[in-house]
Amino acid sequence: MQTRPLGDTGIEVSRLCLGTMTFGEQNSEAEAHEQLDRAVAFGINFIDAAEMYPVPPRPETQGRTESYIGNWLRRRESRDDVIIATKVTGPGLEHIRGGPHLDRQHIHQAIDASLARLQTDYVDLYQLHWPERSTNYFGRLGYEHDDEEEAIPLEETLGALKELVVAGKVRAIGLSNETPWGVMKALQLAERLDLPRVASIQNPYNLLNRTFEVGLAEVAHRENVGLLAYSPLGFGVLSGKYLDGARPENARLTLFERFKRYTSPLAEQATRAYVDLARESDLDPAQMALAFVNSRSFLTSNIIGATTMEQLESNLASESLKLEQSVLDAIDEIHRQVPNPCP
Repeated sequence: MQTRPLGDTGIEVSRLCLGTMTFGEQNSEAEAHEQLDRAVAFGINFIDAAEMYPVPPRPETQGRTESYIGNWLRRRESRDDVIIATKVTGPGLEHIRGGPHLDRQHIHQAIDASLARLQTDYVDLYQLHWPERSTNYFGRLGYEHDDEEEAIPLEETLGALKELVVAGKVRAIGLSNETPWGVMKALQLAERLDLPRVASIQNPYNLLNRTFEVGLAEVAHRENVGLLAYSPLGFGVLSGKYLDGARPENARLTLFERFKRYTSPLAEQATRAYVDLARESDLDPAQMALAFVNSRSFLTSNIIGATTMEQLESNLASESLKLEQSVLDAIDEIHRQVPNPCP
């Protein structure tokens, strides 16, 4: 398993990271622990969670994912050999703290609750799940500025995170669902006010959504704030299992109609082209999609997720797959014909 540096923190993380947002909804605790055991045995040392998980977010299940991971950590009695990342929820989910914000009070409440569920004294990477301000994320396009918006200043958020670092509750901080302006502003404030420097940005990145390349890839390279790529299979769409309207039993898009980001007609057109290319190249479509993400120079870690052990084994196999230049060229040609159908 290749490892890559997490910004300038001195922390080394595996190129594949185990995503856990299905733990507590589609996966039982026993299944979650089986996935965690297999991932670590394979060489993964990086596990990503969030206080709002599992997904879809519901009051009845909120925090269950972290609790499953915490019970696993307690059982194995070895904390320091794994890198645990989690996230503090941005505004919008009323069932979390009565409506979460990224202010000092909420951040302190959130980390203490996460640490209790995770049964650990610290997390290695603490991320802002999405910005406090209104901006483009979760597929939103067409930025519209609101001069009257009252959002928690980023200075206050970073100041609270500094307190967590000083207290030893957090080793490093990161952003998620951010824009180039947001990353650069956080870096500027860190330098000017002696605040923690963000080490990573967790954004969507896959064959159907390469928008990270437009502005953030240069930031990742020049500022050493690498990508933690989520949804590398586009909610499983790039495996090809949903083509022609198929809805396999217990699959995410079958169970939850809210996941429509990767199911447009243009997405179907592009997915079919990528799946056909994989099969013509004697490749598994899902493994080709993951290997493409793994190959990106601005990547720190690729967050894989699975609901079955068969899917997990297939995802793990992408670590050793190096795509031929002819396949990469063909991928880029499809991208030119159907660019970013699912931003």
